[in-house]
Amino acid sequence: MVADMASGRVIGVDLGGTKLLAGMVDSSLNVHHRAHRFARGSDTTQVLDTIVDAVREARDAANGEVDAVGLGIPSLIDQERGVAVTTVHLPIRDLPFRDLMAERLGLPVFVDNDATAAMLAEWRFGAAVGCTDAVLLTIGTGIGGGMVANGELVRGAQGAAGEFGHMTIDIDGPLCPCGAHGCLEAFVSGTALAREARALGLDLTAAQVSELAHDGHAVARTLITEMGSRLGAGIANLVNACNPQVVVVGGGVLAMGDMLLAPAREEVARRALAPSRDLVQIVPTRFGAESGMLGAAVLALDGVAASEA
Repeated sequence: MVADMASGRVIGVDLGGTKLLAGMVDSSLNVHHRAHRFARGSDTTQVLDTIVDAVREARDAANGEVDAVGLGIPSLIDQERGVAVTTVHLPIRDLPFRDLMAERLGLPVFVDNDATAAMLAEWRFGAAVGCTDAVLLTIGTGIGGGMVANGELVRGAQGAAGEFGHMTIDIDGPLCPCGAHGCLEAFVSGTALAREARALGLDLTAAQVSELAHDGHAVARTLITEMGSRLGAGIANLVNACNPQVVVVGGGVLAMGDMLLAPAREEVARRALAPSRDLVQIVPTRFGAESGMLGAAVLALDGVAASEA
């Protein structure tokens, strides 16, 4: 359980490649207010202003009675300095993110990678509860990843662990936003699904492909099945490398449900080695689109509790 504090309320912020969700959250993980923003910014200042605006809305809803802010951002994070080192999808690079946000908000700030924050929420309270070893993939504009090993969150030597979207599954594959070819993200993401639809003459977003597939559109269903198989190939690599008890899948692709996850499970059964393939479960997040926001809130709750200990 999370320790009680002065107000028992924090703000969790999940900053994605295109959207932002902030929530005012209490120590029982009840969400009392949500603030939504489009996060795509042409420059760093615009991104920071968007975060500040959403946090202020959530703080005003709490009459200013908030103890801290947790931020999950799509960046490699230097935990010691609170620096956002680099990110593929937003103009954030070598930025003292924690200190900048603390100065602008006048509150303690705790920052981590957005997918690591989502992993924290799902491990503590969601689909990976009770697991000592787990992997999470958040699939939206790109792919984020989080991992628990031997009962501990894994961040790596420089805060760069969990970039599962940039494992290569085809060295001659399409160009990824990171600059390499054939990354998992280049095949499995909203961006990739829209690209594949365009190649077939369908000028559709990933969400529109999903809607058509739910309506029985054969080509749309085939596109999602193929993406699910490629997701399964990536998950099989993770299963063989990490031997997790569970792989949790979240992000915008959850709307596709078993149209995506069923072929992924079939591919894992074909590619992963025993005994790992016989243990692992591949499941959706418990908290859906709010995993990252709630995980960021847990970061803040933990951080303030530790400072009071």
